[in-house]
Amino acid sequence: MEKHIPDCPYPGCFFCVMKEGNPNKRRASIMKFFRELPSQDDDGQVLPISGLWNTAMAHPNDPEFIELGIFECMSALIWKGLKNRRWLSHDQNIYIPYYAAHIIGSYTMNMEDFAETAVNAGVIPPLVELLRGRLTWVEQRVAVRALGHLATYASTFPAVSSHGEILELCIQLAMSSLEIVYSHFYQYADRRLSYHCDLLTRGMGGVEMESRKAEEWASQLQCWSLQLINCFAFKPEFLSTICKPEFLVKLPGMWGGLVNENSPAGIGLLRTICHHKFGRGPVSSCPGVIESLCNIARSSDDWQYMAIDCLLWLLQDPNTFHKVIEKAAPAVLDLAEIQTLGDHKKLGDSILNVLQESINSTGNRNSISNRTQEDIESLLDSRERFKWEKSMPKEDLHIKQAAALVVKLEGNSLFSSGNIQAAALKYSEALSLCPVRSKKERVVLYSNRAQCYLLLQQPLTAISDATRALCLHNPVNRHAKSLWRRAQAYDMIGLAKESLLDAILFINECSNSMDPDLNCRQNKVPDYAERLVKKQMKAAWLFREAAVKHGGIDCEEGGGGGGGGGDGYGSDDSEWETASESDVGDGGRKEIGSNE
Repeated sequence: MEKHIPDCPYPGCFFCVMKEGNPNKRRASIMKFFRELPSQDDDGQVLPISGLWNTAMAHPNDPEFIELGIFECMSALIWKGLKNRRWLSHDQNIYIPYYAAHIIGSYTMNMEDFAETAVNAGVIPPLVELLRGRLTWVEQRVAVRALGHLATYASTFPAVSSHGEILELCIQLAMSSLEIVYSHFYQYADRRLSYHCDLLTRGMGGVEMESRKAEEWASQLQCWSLQLINCFAFKPEFLSTICKPEFLVKLPGMWGGLVNENSPAGIGLLRTICHHKFGRGPVSSCPGVIESLCNIARSSDDWQYMAIDCLLWLLQDPNTFHKVIEKAAPAVLDLAEIQTLGDHKKLGDSILNVLQESINSTGNRNSISNRTQEDIESLLDSRERFKWEKSMPKEDLHIKQAAALVVKLEGNSLFSSGNIQAAALKYSEALSLCPVRSKKERVVLYSNRAQCYLLLQQPLTAISDATRALCLHNPVNRHAKSLWRRAQAYDMIGLAKESLLDAILFINECSNSMDPDLNCRQNKVPDYAERLVKKQMKAAWLFREAAVKHGGIDCEEGGGGGGGGGDGYGSDDSEWETASESDVGDGGRKEIGSNE
């Protein structure tokens, strides 16, 4: 016998409406629900809104609710929360503006016609008020997400850009978002708003989980702000607002952290800026930005190619060439033998062509120092050597390879005996003898010389050689020893992010390596690599700058602190020794200091 389900005590209940079997009656009831909900003050309103939030997340391309007035309803609910604080503080209504903005963002992220409907429904003004910070950073996050989706479409961008304050607000938010989340939430665990905690963890996990999610959301708040700015950056008329020096210099450091590695963040925006001549001028006038682009271009960053694009566009522009050539040349020279980087084919050829054009231009020659000019000509000569070697008899190539091998072995012997300077010279001699087409041998020679430069306290030269080895290697950026050596070199000059990314990739390569010196037996990460990763995760911690500013950690400390549960990476007070400090005493044989 079937149980009788009693009638719902709430007239017009959304969940009952959704169960209606008659399609016409169901549509009419849903439309009525959306129309009347903003004017009601009943308890429990958050329940249907959270249900709509789940539906929007699961089925963002379903047009049913769009046609029935969901955008008008969500817009009205946000306005109600902004204007009626008494209602907002009643029951669980504090959650409603967040859910409403999130629903708008979900339904507009894929479908341009949905976005047009949303704009016509008047969603932009209340979203802008949330973006201003009229409520809290949690609502700012979903507001910038929704506005970012609306700005991506050609038909709705004008409506977004007509609100002139949006761009300025996003620029300020991109620069301050991490500090806002740290100081308003992360720093003091006992002062956190309960609804923030609930939204972050959905009731699962305690303080540590809240802290981890807060870091992720802070990264999203910054990255989504940058994404929205990026939509404006495609339009030249907005570049003067975006390209302020105080903003440009911060962009390379906005990288999203390890919690948001899928976003190009600051480097993505820089690439858009550099694509236009009106953007390249301001960028070229910021030496710190050029230096950062060089570091990203010579790193394991997933967005490495974006930094390379920026440098090449700056070098190709006659108005910016003279400003950047001396800083950019060493980096692009190191990258000139890279062939494929992800989907980017023949990248090295593009670099060589740009350098060839620069050296042939009469106007550019006066801007190039003799040293840089010699380095470019040397690289171009190696290209000619490569062509010449194609016509050489195999026997002659084998003789050159054998000669290079003999000299390399002499270098290894000198290295093992502790004569590092002489070993570096031998590796240089071997490189001059080695055929250009013998890439595997040249990978080893560059990597060996990089180790020498590490021990000689010359980290910049070590970075250069390790990068050349990684570019020659197939696949690119996967030569474990070169990754480790460059990670140490970046550590020596205080570039934590670049060192961290190389160290993580080194560990990944070790786990797949057949080399007994590298293989992580029983999946155990080498202690020396683990120490460096821990150190750099603290130094590159997303909240580090905010924590230092607000007293969460001392400037000399390696990681986060404060009431928010530290930096989320655990504590490790051990000091990290660079190769230059730890390897000299035994001829460089500690860890993976030995040469091949």
